[in-house]
Amino acid sequence: MNWNELNTITQIEDLKLQSNQRPILIFKHSTRCGISSMVKRRFEKHITQNFKDTSQFYYLDLIKNRTVSNAVSEQFNVQHESPQVIVLYKGNAIYNASHNGIDAEKIESQMHAVVVN
Repeated sequence: MNWNELNTITQIEDLKLQSNQRPILIFKHSTRCGISSMVKRRFEKHITQNFKDTSQFYYLDLIKNRTVSNAVSEQFNVQHESPQVIVLYKGNAIYNASHNGIDAEKIESQMHAVVVN
């Protein structure tokens, strides 16, 4: 899976703008956490090609970029968790999940329901 890196606070505004065109998924990952690594691998394994083609994916390393993570949580009014997926569409967080709630099929379904309507 090819991830875009989210590593600066200035990127957040760009992501909001990009989300007007297509959904943006942010995967917040702790490189020191075995559970986070397991969830990330499972997510990558189950993601469909259609999901990859219709969305943009950003990886946020929480250890290296904690201030960026805090800014994402504050900007989109989503409580910080790790691992965590936050989906942006039309400038807003439309979905978030953490830990075992991160399920590629469920996230894709939720995104499709919002984008189609």
